Amino acid sequence: MFSGRSARGPRWFWIPLRVLLVTFLLTLLSFAVSLLLGILSTITLALLRGAHPNMTHAYREIALPVAIAVAGTSVVVLTVIEVRRYQQSKTLERIEKAM
Repeated sequence: MFSGRSARGPRWFWIPLRVLLVTFLLTLLSFAVSLLLGILSTITLALLRGAHPNMTHAYREIALPVAIAVAGTSVVVLTVIEVRRYQQSKTLERIEKAM
């Protein structure tokens, strides 16, 4: 019976690598999006007030805290997802071997 899977079962050591890689990508994406929104809001508020926009505000007070929050949240959520996926794969492998 060929199920399309390799002969080896799931490996636990891939969990931290996948968690860190996806966390890094999500953090980078959230930093970019929040920086764009921060720059746009900083420019809009500066135009409405008739002042010069302070772009460091967009980096320090908007984009960086959002990226840190997303990084922390994604590490926890992705760890839970990957551990559950690993346990499910191990259980399915045991069921396949039993049949």
